Amino acid sequence: MLERARHERHTEITFVIPADQPRGDVSVVGDFNDWQPGTHPFAVRDDDSRAVTVTLPGEQRYGFRYLAYGDYWFDDQDADGHDGHNSILHT
Repeated sequence: MLERARHERHTEITFVIPADQPRGDVSVVGDFNDWQPGTHPFAVRDDDSRAVTVTLPGEQRYGFRYLAYGDYWFDDQDADGHDGHNSILHT
């Protein structure tokens, strides 16, 4: 799930996943962090879901995926789109 907070010159995107799916450490990787695992790791929230917030310039398109422990890659089914390889996000 994606939560957005739009501002005049940027958008804060909060990526949210369930507490236990998948188990272990997860990070969001994409065009905005040069696909570097571990740059944006998820943290547990008060409601036990996990989330990470990334600030991005407005009016952009980004490919992204989630990477979990054990080299397990998965997509966000609620993303703005999918291109056959990645989830797509529009700021």
